[in-house]
Amino acid sequence: MTIKAAYAVKLSHSVETAAQRLAALDGVSLNQFIAVAVAEKIGALESADVFLKLREGKADPSDMKWVLRRAPKGAVVETDR
Repeated sequence: MTIKAAYAVKLSHSVETAAQRLAALDGVSLNQFIAVAVAEKIGALESADVFLKLREGKADPSDMKWVLRRAPKGAVVETDR
């Protein structure tokens, strides 16, 4: 049995209009479109979190020395600060 929760979501007019348009193109309700969008965002964030946890602590600063050697010599350009 799936328990569902209801949330009142306030969207800007432009976001609501775009979401309604895209939901219509997909042939789904605005509610279903928003539910899928939230699920996709959760999946993306959790995937990134898992990836970063797997890579955590494995970096070797010496691996980046070749990048630093290629950097231009001289004063830092003000717009790069």
